Amino acid sequence: MKRLVRHFCSTITGDLRSMNSKQFLNATQEHNKNITNKSVTNILFDLLEKQKGKTNGFPVDLYTHQIQTATRAYRDGADDETIVCCLFHDIGEDISPSNHGEIPASILRPYISRKNYFILEKHEIFQSKYYMHHFGLDPNKREHFKDNMYYQDAIKFCEKWDAPSFDPNYSNLELDFFRPIVEKVLVKSIFWDWNDDIKKDLVIGSSTKS
Repeated sequence: MKRLVRHFCSTITGDLRSMNSKQFLNATQEHNKNITNKSVTNILFDLLEKQKGKTNGFPVDLYTHQIQTATRAYRDGADDETIVCCLFHDIGEDISPSNHGEIPASILRPYISRKNYFILEKHEIFQSKYYMHHFGLDPNKREHFKDNMYYQDAIKFCEKWDAPSFDPNYSNLELDFFRPIVEKVLVKSIFWDWNDDIKKDLVIGSSTKS
């Protein structure tokens, strides 16, 4: 987590220097909007790129797995926001494997729905259905959320896109294909589905529109 924070801060600092502002207090709303959207996009892609070659014992590396997950979702006609969640759902694996879903969920929270936030944050619990029995553990942990309104959505995410996406012979789309989709999602009005969120309108204000 410290590595992620350092990377985020260094990216933000570099963007601040480039806008010729001697103090953050002098930054305009437009400056802040551009800094935030550009930085988050670059951080997400950078974290994904760094996962090349890291297979963790699977037939494909984490980089390929996430691109494949997003490719399957795209070909199934999923909406842009869901595709973005698929593309980055495991970027936290290198930082904190045991709660890795919370990392992309937190980064993307201002731009995604409560449904997709729930899916990202809890997906490793829903995904454990397919392997926990190998360790003599309960594979039905996701039943804890059976009364949640997004329970079936999380199951769909895992069954249709996440779980099958370790196929080395699957024809994936190129990463660059997804950049316009990511950029489109990240310019949405922040916390658009979180009307009661105290963070709404902080830092970049309400200048972005959905």
